Amino acid sequence: MPEYQTLVMALLGGITVAAALIAILHTNLIRSVAAFAVSSISLAAMFYLLASPFAGTLELVVGAGLVTVLFLVALILSGGEETEVPS
Repeated sequence: MPEYQTLVMALLGGITVAAALIAILHTNLIRSVAAFAVSSISLAAMFYLLASPFAGTLELVVGAGLVTVLFLVALILSGGEETEVPS
């Protein structure tokens, strides 16, 4: 693997871990769902770089698309967009 690909993989790995930690630790639910979407998108990009386009497409469609939209719709319908989770 060339050096630039190693650098890109390390950058995407850092983004994935940071966004996942933000999704877990943030008290605002809408921002938490947005961080989950960013984590799924960067994970899908890592799959593409690892020559696995099927896994990347599946992660992008299911993780970043379907699950994120379902989370947002559930939060909006329950009125949870203005409340914060107690720490």
